[in-house]
Amino acid sequence: MSKVRMGLLYKKPDWSTEDFRAHWLNHHGSLVRNAPGLSQYWQNHVTDRAQRGIEFARGPYEFDGFSQLWVADPEAPFGRDDLPARVLADENHFMGGLHIVSVQQTTVVDVPADEVRRKLKKRMSLIRRRQGTSEQDFLNEWKVHADYVKTMPGVLGYRQNAVVEREVTKGIPSGYEELPIDGIVEFWFESTDSLQTAFESEAGLKTMAHAKTFLSEITTFLVAEHRIV
Repeated sequence: MSKVRMGLLYKKPDWSTEDFRAHWLNHHGSLVRNAPGLSQYWQNHVTDRAQRGIEFARGPYEFDGFSQLWVADPEAPFGRDDLPARVLADENHFMGGLHIVSVQQTTVVDVPADEVRRKLKKRMSLIRRRQGTSEQDFLNEWKVHADYVKTMPGVLGYRQNAVVEREVTKGIPSGYEELPIDGIVEFWFESTDSLQTAFESEAGLKTMAHAKTFLSEITTFLVAEHRIV
């Protein structure tokens, strides 16, 4: 289990999707990759917001991307010289909004090697626990849920990211009610067809029936992932 810093990004309304993606990937990525002690940095560019494969209440989020950073110092993820100010200035230039979460990451189904991942379809989902379900009960049930996912056909990788810290505004800790996201799911499939087949299978239907016992929302996105570091 590892702790990962994740950004939940909105583009500025007057930026095209193409310009947003190009700037994030090429300019911002080049800035962030200089952070001291950064062991991995991935960008996930949202390509599709359809609620594929499932019938489930969707949350209000319409993010344009998700960043994932494995940092050496969570208190100063971009070091302590001028890089944090440069990163912040660039975020203000092209992002319309940015929330930060820290997550405890658990790999349930091993993720393929990078050269294989580039050919796969990745789905990311934001999940929220049911009202009246405690955080600990959610975590316990999510662990049980992992065993259901393992039975689904065509799952080529599966990770659970349990949210442990939140910042609606970067640098300012937030409470749960300000950003009620309990977890972020990562799935890898060979194709959108195999994704659909997995959730329509007998095992997939049982998995989603179990999800409804402890989740109130699942908000899904297809993403194109890019490794920067």
